[in-house]
Parts: sequence; C-alpha cells; structure tokens
Amino acid sequence: MIRIAVVDDNKIVRRIIIDKLALSKDFEIIGEYSSGKEIYHALLKGLSPDVIIMDIEMPEMNGIEATEKITAKFSKPKILMCTVFNDDTNLFKAICAGAKGYLLKDEKPEKIHRAIFEIVEGGSAMSPSIALKALNLIKNPIAEKNSEIQAENQLTKREVEIIELISQGMSYEEVASNTGISYGTVRKHLENIYKKLNVHSKLEAVNKAKKSGFF
Repeated sequence: MIRIAVVDDNKIVRRIIIDKLALSKDFEIIGEYSSGKEIYHALLKGLSPDVIIMDIEMPEMNGIEATEKITAKFSKPKILMCTVFNDDTNLFKAICAGAKGYLLKDEKPEKIHRAIFEIVEGGSAMSPSIALKALNLIKNPIAEKNSEIQAENQLTKREVEIIELISQGMSYEEVASNTGISYGTVRKHLENIYKKLNVHSKLEAVNKAKKSGFF
C-alpha cells in the first residue's frame, strides 16, 4: 500500500485528485493539506507519506518552496508536482527543488497512478508536454537557464517596461514621458535593474533582458 498526502489550496481540486486515486486499491490517502506550510509542519509532527502530490501556486508557502524544504530535511517522501503550470520556469524550479515527477492536473487517473508507481520505484514521471520541455531544458546550459530564471523573478513589471523602452533607443527623458514618471525615478529604476541583472551599462542590461525573454 502506497501512502499518499495531497496538497492543494483548492478543496475541490483536492477532492478530484483523491477521487482519481481512490480508483486504485494500491493507494491510501493519509492526509490532505491546503499549503506547503501545512504539509511541512505535518511532516515535522511525524506524518510519513511515501508520495506527496503537490500543487505549485499556494498561499503561505508555495509547492516549489515546500518541495525544497521537504527534500532537504526528509529522505522518504517522493514529491509529484500536479499543477496547471506547464512553463519552463516552474518545471526547472521544481526539478531543482527535488520533485520526482511533474504532471498537469487534467491527467487521467491511470496516468496519475502510473506516475506514482514510477517515482516510488525510483524513476521519474512527467506529462508528455512537460517531458518535451524537460528535454529542451537539458539542451541548454543549466547555469545559463538558472541565471535567466533568477533575472525573471527579480525584475518588476515597471522595470521590464523601462528596459524595453530603452532597448528601442529612447532617452531617459523619453522613457519618463512615455511612462508618466519622473526623470529621477527612471534613473532609480535603471540602478535597480543594473543591480538585479548584475550588469554595468544600458547595453548589457538590454542584452541580458532580451536573452532572458522579457521582450
């Protein structure tokens, strides 16, 4: 019997996942939780699942943060991400955090069942579209991808807007006019962009922002 905990902030989604798992006699649901913080505290108190089915976007502590904390402290639970997000960033982060599988929430019960068996046996499991993205990630240098993701997480929408306008050849005054902010505020945003992207010139900032896929 494989002991499973389900973590998702949406009660209806948790019930759907649990109902899919109930179609197999090989699984025992030992708990359901609404955040990464809840499952982490439950593990600290002695909960011992074989598999944790983990959502990504949750309050208090998201699924990727929880996965990183859990895999760093506990050796037993295998974490299977089950999410609506199929982008490279979340996939890369989940893998780096220690997730053993990555499925989309609309997978059929048999696919979820098979994924659980695979990760318990030491393998990994992914939805077909996710597996293709994983292969594409492998083709690219990991350090470079990590750098791009870090940059994407750090820049605000306003900073992205400003660096895009600068890439179009606008002066600070023109950027200020287009965005409705002061010249001094534009300069301050540029200083922050330089620090976050670890660059020292407008050209470097523009090139790195483009490479990271901002525009």
